Amino acid sequence: MSVTPENLGDLSRRTLLQRAAAAGLLAAPAMGLLSACAGSEPSKSDNGGAAKSKDNPFGVKDGSAVKVVIFNGGLGDQWAKEDKVIFNAKHPNITVNMSSTQKIKTEEQPKMATQPSDLVMNSGADIMDRATLINEGAIEPLDDLLTAPAWDSEGTVADSLLPGTVGDGTQNGKFYVVNVAFTVWGNWYNAALFKKEGWQAPTTWDEFFALAPKIKAKGMAPYVHDAVHGYYPRWALLASIWKACGKQVAIDIDNLKENAWKADGVLKALEPWEKLVKDKLLLPGKLNHTQSQQAWLDGKAAFIQVGTWLKNEMASTIPPGFELTLSDYWSNPGDKAAKDVFASSGEGFVVPSKAPNKEAAKEFLRAILSKAGSAKFAELTKSLASTKGSGDNVQDSALASANALMKGGTSDLISWRFPDFYADLAKESENLSEELMAGRLTAQQFVDKMQAAADKVAKDSSIKKQTRTA
Repeated sequence: MSVTPENLGDLSRRTLLQRAAAAGLLAAPAMGLLSACAGSEPSKSDNGGAAKSKDNPFGVKDGSAVKVVIFNGGLGDQWAKEDKVIFNAKHPNITVNMSSTQKIKTEEQPKMATQPSDLVMNSGADIMDRATLINEGAIEPLDDLLTAPAWDSEGTVADSLLPGTVGDGTQNGKFYVVNVAFTVWGNWYNAALFKKEGWQAPTTWDEFFALAPKIKAKGMAPYVHDAVHGYYPRWALLASIWKACGKQVAIDIDNLKENAWKADGVLKALEPWEKLVKDKLLLPGKLNHTQSQQAWLDGKAAFIQVGTWLKNEMASTIPPGFELTLSDYWSNPGDKAAKDVFASSGEGFVVPSKAPNKEAAKEFLRAILSKAGSAKFAELTKSLASTKGSGDNVQDSALASANALMKGGTSDLISWRFPDFYADLAKESENLSEELMAGRLTAQQFVDKMQAAADKVAKDSSIKKQTRTA
């Protein structure tokens, strides 16, 4: 699973996920290890010191080695192996030791206070909590990466990135997380099936509820979702709130403004999801991400909400003739931001503060963000990279539908920050999202409980508060 990519931020799943994926999962023993980093001096690297140039802006020394850890989830890891080839074409005398895993926190967090890997893709369900890493000084600010020359294009690395990528990786005024994927979220359907049945893909909740009986008449559930990982349904709920209320309400919620969860429109945004559950339009069963996706591919449900890593994650089981097509989350009449699209960078890389070769880690990030690297990423994953133009030459219907969705949207992209700001609040939002989609909470109860959880964080003086301005 990719959390892949939440920010979102978390594309993230996807940070997806940062999303997002595992806020609040930090175990006490690991916290102790991270605490050992707090206030300590970052390690001094012996691997810099070479002459700096446009092709080697961080002065990485020949003969050095860099350890790179890849999250092998929904996007796989072949794209990263291609980046290794790109990197070594320019730096043949630097050894890249690359490994892949889904156990990022389990395997990497215990090493953060001693001798960590140089570059870690922090994603998946076993993600290290971003806010804790930053607050404990466990990861390196990467603002110098943004101002470095782009690998194979004019301008700086920052110039080469899609809108939102820098903001998604910034906290406390510094850039810490390099998100390499750009995820678009929404409701997926099989366009071939819809053509066969003469169904029109809905754009509003009213259209969906009108279509649902026709879908059920064919022996299919209208909808299926991941009922195990709470950040999956949370993406959909938060997207609906943004569409209904607009950006300012999201900013107020992220900033813990008093009664922000009770703003006009929040409850209205959630009521269709409550109705979907009460009307028994969900495929029964507590399915996880791959199980729900497979059920959809097997024709057991007409719609599933997930990000653009879907095709790559399920590539081996997609039936012949199945046309994966992404449509936007449905809106209600009167929504303030109905055309805003949920899209963001995700699949974040971090450089540990005690990494022995931070210079080479940053240089490897330049290679990942290169035009050549991002084009390979899009080709292999059928998902956009966070570098501009990554999907321009990729011929794929699923990716084309995501591109079309982006082009039809506004300049404002749906994005949320509280899951990255506050681990406990993020975890509570996951739990409550699961409860709502299981029919154990009403929309009103969800709002009330989220407001109470936000109030608890706001009143806790021991929690460092974050501020979102845009």
